[in-house]
Amino acid sequence: MASVASSPLLQRAHEIAAEFDYPAEQVNAGVAEFLRLLDSGLNNENQPMTMIPTYVTSVPNGTEKGVYLAVDLGGTNFRVCSITLHGNSQFTLTQAKSAIPKELMTGTSHELFSFLARKVADFVSEHHSEHFAEDSEHHLRLGFTFSFPVDQKGINKGYLIRWTKGFDIKDAIGQDVCELLQREIDALKLPVVVAALVNDTVGTLMARSYTSPGKTGTLLGAIFGTGTNGAYVEKLHRIGKMTATEEARAAYGNYDTSTGEMVINTEWGSFDNALNVLPNTSYDQALDRNSVNPGIQMFEKRVSGMFLGEILRNAILKLKDEAGLFSPREGSNTTIHENANVYRPWTIDTSFLSLVEADTSPNLQISRELMETELGVTGASEEDAEAVRIVSRAIGRRSARLSAVPIAAIIISTKLREEASKVDEGVDVSLDQDRKSVEVDVGGDQQADPKIDDDLFDDRPLLTHVYDGFHSAWQWLRNKFTRKTAPIVDAPPSGSTSGKMVSGCEDQIIDLGVDGSVVEYYPSFERYLREALVDVKEIGEKVEKRVRIGVAKDGSGVGAALIALVASL
Repeated sequence: MASVASSPLLQRAHEIAAEFDYPAEQVNAGVAEFLRLLDSGLNNENQPMTMIPTYVTSVPNGTEKGVYLAVDLGGTNFRVCSITLHGNSQFTLTQAKSAIPKELMTGTSHELFSFLARKVADFVSEHHSEHFAEDSEHHLRLGFTFSFPVDQKGINKGYLIRWTKGFDIKDAIGQDVCELLQREIDALKLPVVVAALVNDTVGTLMARSYTSPGKTGTLLGAIFGTGTNGAYVEKLHRIGKMTATEEARAAYGNYDTSTGEMVINTEWGSFDNALNVLPNTSYDQALDRNSVNPGIQMFEKRVSGMFLGEILRNAILKLKDEAGLFSPREGSNTTIHENANVYRPWTIDTSFLSLVEADTSPNLQISRELMETELGVTGASEEDAEAVRIVSRAIGRRSARLSAVPIAAIIISTKLREEASKVDEGVDVSLDQDRKSVEVDVGGDQQADPKIDDDLFDDRPLLTHVYDGFHSAWQWLRNKFTRKTAPIVDAPPSGSTSGKMVSGCEDQIIDLGVDGSVVEYYPSFERYLREALVDVKEIGEKVEKRVRIGVAKDGSGVGAALIALVASL
């Protein structure tokens, strides 16, 4: 293959890749803007970042026990789960899933919610028949993951704003969805209480906090998959909009104040829609113009799995037009098929970027085969594959570095602000290496895998299933052709060489729970993210070494059950 110095195609690929650089000064500008919007959203209504109070005022620590239900209505399927918490950060999950009949998606609220209640009844009858006894002490508490826009006014109270995903049940608009479900459950005389309305990002935080090693509570739950969002633990006194006026206090209603904390759903996918600090290449602009919501979710459009493939497609077209990508060369017979995906918007899945970056096969053979199956290009050369890989890596690296912005801002706004306050009060929170250290092993699996009685089921949109399916293929290909790279499992910080993080005391750990195919499986995503954390002036290497990242699966199931638990405390 021609060298970079002598190949116009590879030179142009490096030039385009440079457009996706996100250097330290831009990372710091992004953190500063996120902090500004975070504070504005906590103290005012109708802000660019909504910072939604969730009414969840405590997180689990892994010692909790009991049996809880969770239901998940996120699309055209309905899932019912029961989660048995064993009190040692372990749980057992049992579940059943059902398709929603199409006629119920446009019928009446009674028809839909009575169907859901009957599925709950079938599940409880099969798996928890002892709870049908007429004994109030045996009522099962249920967390309801409802993935449609709601105006939440309590831990188990939320009013439907609008339907999406093909649902159109007009008489449900403006109704409390928890009450609609509870009414139908009561009609069947089920021993079940709808205890909590759940956002899946909050569920990710809860699931991680229960299963994380040690006693340190989890600060943040984040999703980096088809979309992106984060939820974190905030001090109640900093959520000014809940108590700013008498009207505000009445609107937000009653909630538990004993912990002095509440989980906030940031909705950070909409961070910097004004593009004050976010990078905005011509490829980003083309994507936004062709999206269903131009000018909205601008952070998400640069970070998440639904969009990275389209950014790459736009860059590939530029490489083709300007540098002859996929042009026939001596000894090759490259052909672009009619109606090839490379010409069709929204057809390149982000898993393609993952596969290309991970490819170590001879002559990049895997990438070249993928270009035929995924792009519609037959006979791509090794040089073509290398050019695409150069750009793919740059897009993925920018995504990871951008993902560090909200994480860094939340660490600064919470942990570091709290520690600075303690220093002002004369409390020593420094890392004193002369003291007896506590070693926290974060180099591999910290616990046995949770027992699951049925295959984990995901009700997310079709593109998400496609995306995860491609990642399954990616894992198979990597196992077959390349070295194995384990997904994140309480991964050690970048400065660790032993797989252990050493701190003066365990509460120095900053624990983060993550979920989503991008953060789990995109090659080097965590390394790129941590490099950006180090670049943040308030974080640096010292604080980055304290950050522990672990995967938290099934926030809509396990997390929902845990929210039902804390709602009863």
